[in-house]
Amino acid sequence: MKSTLLLGILLCLAVRVMAAQPVALFDGKSFAGWDGDTNKTWRIVNGTIQGGSLQTTVPRNEFVATTRSFTNFVLRAKFKLEGSEGFVNSGIQFRSQRVPNDAEMIGYQADIGDGWWGALYDESRRNKVLAKPGDSELGKPVKKNDWNDYEIRCVGPRMVLKINGVTTVDYTEADPAIPQNGRIGLQVHGGGKALVSFKDVTIEELP
Repeated sequence: MKSTLLLGILLCLAVRVMAAQPVALFDGKSFAGWDGDTNKTWRIVNGTIQGGSLQTTVPRNEFVATTRSFTNFVLRAKFKLEGSEGFVNSGIQFRSQRVPNDAEMIGYQADIGDGWWGALYDESRRNKVLAKPGDSELGKPVKKNDWNDYEIRCVGPRMVLKINGVTTVDYTEADPAIPQNGRIGLQVHGGGKALVSFKDVTIEELP
């Protein structure tokens, strides 16, 4: 009986460990598992997802998004934002959905761009910054025009954002009506000559 119980515990622990392994959301070669304007705005270049342009102004917000939804997780991605003029901005959507018959997404966004680095924005819903680093800390961990690491951890109502290992936001949602699950999306913001690149996009699903 004791050996059977021990075996059962070990199997449960093994399942939990296996379930917690990070899984690639982007295979580096195709948009399998994603949707969006992959004919014009979004493309795959040298194993990265690229959106926008440095030659022409991005006309409107565009998102490429996972077809799957997620609830509790640790999302990690490397990003690089470049731009020459206008509003050069990007972000990573999470616990989000597409607005029907529109290019927009609705939900939480981990922001990317000058004045917004590491902020938590509520895209197309409350349309406001929910939390951000203090002004003296804003943008400190960022390597501009270079690759940076973003980590987004969501467990229940709590969300923690990190850039290059530095916590920028630790926010707990107070409104129980806000969904705690949704799609992952990558944004290029309209209104600027901007090019954003993403790679090594992984997710570790949590209980």
